Amino acid sequence: MLALQGTFIEHIGILRQLGVEAPPIRLPHELDTLDGLIIPGGESTTMLRLMENFGLIQPIRKMAQDGLPVWGTCAGMILLAKSVSNYGMETLGLMDTKVRRNAFGSQVDSFEADLEIPLVGKEPFHAVFIRAPIIEEAEPSVEILSRLPDGTIVAIRQNRLLACAFHPEFTDDLRFHSYFLNMVSQKLSHNPEDGILRDRRLGA
Repeated sequence: MLALQGTFIEHIGILRQLGVEAPPIRLPHELDTLDGLIIPGGESTTMLRLMENFGLIQPIRKMAQDGLPVWGTCAGMILLAKSVSNYGMETLGLMDTKVRRNAFGSQVDSFEADLEIPLVGKEPFHAVFIRAPIIEEAEPSVEILSRLPDGTIVAIRQNRLLACAFHPEFTDDLRFHSYFLNMVSQKLSHNPEDGILRDRRLGA
């Protein structure tokens, strides 16, 4: 779990409920033994500056390009995007999307919604949106996982990259985290040299 800033503690708590070791990642050498990485919600500008200061941008970008499963929630979705319409800093540039920061307004405009996300199950997923971004554009290579009733895209997947505009770590619903763990397991099953799930280590 990337643990420079934001809601990494909440993610770690959920992963532990699912029996997964989630060491906090703050330095490049701590990436070496990971099977997957979660980039949490938080303040995207602060997070990117810290990633740059600690030398994490290039290693994470390279590992993701080489197939490491990465999941970005809220600010993490911004960091994964190739383009941000109202943002000047360089992102990881990994997903073929254009996003907009704080698309719904300020903190007081936060809201909750029940989403249809068929890939995590039939029951609606109760999503918490806090100063959330939205996906303005997505290339055909990007799979749309969920939309708001007005059609706004709020969850996507592209190969082994996953992103959502909301905060699954603020609910008791473990299904989205379980879905990401399945992505990690599938990646490892296609790489026999990795052996077993290495005690299921996820950067958190």
